[in-house]
Amino acid sequence: MDFDFDDTTTELRDRLLTFMADRIVPSEPVFHDQLGRLENPWAWSTVPVLQELRAEARELGLWNLFLPAEHADSPGLTNLQYAPLAEITGHSGHLAPAVLNCAAPDTGNMEVLSLFGTPEQKERWLRPLLAAEIRSSFAMTEPDVASSDATNIETRIERDGDEYVLNGRKWWITGAMNPEAEIFIVMGKTDPSASRHRQQSQVLVPRDTPGLEIIRGMEVFGYDDHEHGGHAELAFHDVRVPVTNLIGEEGAGFAIAQARLGPGRIHHCMRAIGVAEAAIELMCRRASSRVAFGRPLANQGVIRDWIAESRVRVEQLRLLVLKTAWLMDTVGNRGAHTEIQAIKIATPQTVQWILDKAIQVHGAGGLSQDFPLASAYAGIRTLRFADGPDEVHKNSLAKTEIARHLEAPTSSD
Repeated sequence: MDFDFDDTTTELRDRLLTFMADRIVPSEPVFHDQLGRLENPWAWSTVPVLQELRAEARELGLWNLFLPAEHADSPGLTNLQYAPLAEITGHSGHLAPAVLNCAAPDTGNMEVLSLFGTPEQKERWLRPLLAAEIRSSFAMTEPDVASSDATNIETRIERDGDEYVLNGRKWWITGAMNPEAEIFIVMGKTDPSASRHRQQSQVLVPRDTPGLEIIRGMEVFGYDDHEHGGHAELAFHDVRVPVTNLIGEEGAGFAIAQARLGPGRIHHCMRAIGVAEAAIELMCRRASSRVAFGRPLANQGVIRDWIAESRVRVEQLRLLVLKTAWLMDTVGNRGAHTEIQAIKIATPQTVQWILDKAIQVHGAGGLSQDFPLASAYAGIRTLRFADGPDEVHKNSLAKTEIARHLEAPTSSD
């Protein structure tokens, strides 16, 4: 395994670091100021400075970098090439990924449409998503069932002639509060009598479809996340869409969801490492500028232990994530399944620990809106549920590990 940056990665990384330092980071307060002036606070993607930065990103060739090399319209990057770029964007909260059109949930939805969409679906929805002309949402999680088991979902998708009829409720639908989220990929059951993993299908539901109700915005530890579209609870009341809105085939919904989540976990994890790096920097600067009990915090043994431990943990984590990206490129997502689960378990827990220590070093300020740490903590804590909770991944990983050792010959064989 060789994780050295190749020429393409080095060039893009240098270009992105310069763009971040010169334009994106200085624009963050401008973005939030302009966002606060909007009549609709959820319409983050209409903020003028974001549009300006997106135009610059296109000119610099820093556009849709997330899309894997095997997809049409991809810039041709591998997972290993994209990983360090995603880490850099993690330093900038929500702005940098949006500037590069590399923000979830649109990234995963574009991958789904690229892999499984019909030519008509790609022209109607994928093309404007790739151009950042619209936004989208992915609706799977439900309030009335344990959605950690995706086969539990109860939303019904029933065929009626040339239409599908949807009834059910969803919640924590990221980006759905943004009025520019014009299309929803909705997962529901088309055949409850089929085997567990063939009951589900995915269909495209335009935002303005009659019967689609956006009930309310959701908050994470008090944050409404309106700077990236917010999360919503939805209801579907006899929502009708043409059968041509089916993605793939009936019964393929679970498999499509799994294909969507693999690359997304790499994206989340590398951005989270960027969050950790930003937290370590803030922790070091704060510890060096504050005095307690007659000496700088940076001279306190416990603080130095936290800083050293943070560096060790983030370096270990980065290597694991890079190994996973390399495996995804060389043996595919299925071959990298164990490592994908491992980074999904390790990343949010590790970064959450680092953020906790950074908050502690900042004292009461770490809990406030004056620093990005509290908001980052809420976001990282969310990752322990997003794309599946820790316990589901640990259970699956342990089953694989047990089977591997039982199948292998022992030294006495």
